Amino acid sequence: MRELQLPPEVAVAARKASLFGRRGRISRVVGLTLEATGPRALVGELCRVQRTGNGTLLAEVTGFRDGRTLLTPLGDPGGVGPGNLVEAAGCVLGIPVGPGLLGRVVDGLGRPIDSLGPLEVTSWRAVDSPAPPAMDRPPIGLPLPTGVKAIDGVLTCGRGQRMGIFAGSGVGKSTLLGMMARFTEAEVNVIALIGERGREVREFLDRDLGEEGRKRSVVVAATSDQPALVRIKAAMVATAIAEYFRDQGKHVLLTMDSLTRFAMAQREVGLANGEPPAARGYTPSVFSMLPRLLERAGCSPAGSITGFYTVLVEGDDTMEPVADSLRAILDGHVVLSRDLAARGHYPPIDVLLSISRLMPEVVDEGTLRSALEVRKVLAVYREAEDLINIGAYAPGQNPAIDHACRHIGPVLEFLRQDRDERAGFEATGTALKGLFGEEGT
Repeated sequence: MRELQLPPEVAVAARKASLFGRRGRISRVVGLTLEATGPRALVGELCRVQRTGNGTLLAEVTGFRDGRTLLTPLGDPGGVGPGNLVEAAGCVLGIPVGPGLLGRVVDGLGRPIDSLGPLEVTSWRAVDSPAPPAMDRPPIGLPLPTGVKAIDGVLTCGRGQRMGIFAGSGVGKSTLLGMMARFTEAEVNVIALIGERGREVREFLDRDLGEEGRKRSVVVAATSDQPALVRIKAAMVATAIAEYFRDQGKHVLLTMDSLTRFAMAQREVGLANGEPPAARGYTPSVFSMLPRLLERAGCSPAGSITGFYTVLVEGDDTMEPVADSLRAILDGHVVLSRDLAARGHYPPIDVLLSISRLMPEVVDEGTLRSALEVRKVLAVYREAEDLINIGAYAPGQNPAIDHACRHIGPVLEFLRQDRDERAGFEATGTALKGLFGEEGT
């Protein structure tokens, strides 16, 4: 981890502030927040807090109240007490970037945690940067194969698209992310594990990602026991790493598990700083930070970042505030069904509740027609399923139901896939068209 210099215009303001003192003292500690009388620092700037007997603690300025500076620590605040010295660092948080990141695991502040030695650094990058200007973004027109049939065939994703994976706990989000990381045709994977249980990090690396996927991946892990600000920074660090590889001309797959825990961490910081709760306790800053983070993905003249972000829906309620807000920001969503998982249908993607808004832009007409036919078969069969199961429907009464009954078996078989089964993009398209007797083009 390195502290980057502030932008010139911000640095000027910081130097002016030094006239009033760049040092201060801790006056109060309340929950996640350290309150200091001084220093004269700016929002987002780092400060060094001298702890009693525990060395220096980095903290970030997150607000001001009644003439006091509010700091959120980037580590354990143990040893901090009234009167401890606080000094403004005059910089913002930055991380090392370079080709040597591939195959490595770093923490929420960009420091290696995989016992493979120091990172091979070629440059440094601020973790929080603006999104590319809207007029500089090339249109999305090429598909990004993920190696998952249900997505590549029926929910095709374009290079630079941002998709949400909506699911309750324990339905298979991590397994699906691991499949995409191993099978995707993207050149680089950046995987952010935000707020995960500690044991799940190693399990994801060994079981879901595997040696093959890890070679071209960078993993950023901030477990649930880390401070809220570190979990927030982990999402920004992963995005900054993806931006570095995109600027090098690479096509990057950025997967984040989970965006909900990022929102929860921001809620913790916001409430600690005195923000009023808005919807289900989420503060207004949560709903302003989500688009700031997500808009950083996408296409640039050099390369692309395709984002898959998991959204943990509480009680399988896809209408809860964070999920509802994200549907309006993202370019599509994949909904995982607990009912399908209980039936042993993996990956448990509910096609009827899922959509890729850019699919018509990246596939041919034959594939699009076949995908719509799959939806029609699933919809008609689902509506008539109870009648069919109890024997109340006699064949020949409804042509649409008869058509659905003939094709439901092959359609469900097409949508199933073992976790170690790789599906080629062209083979998937051919199989999809073959479901209804249509030749591939």
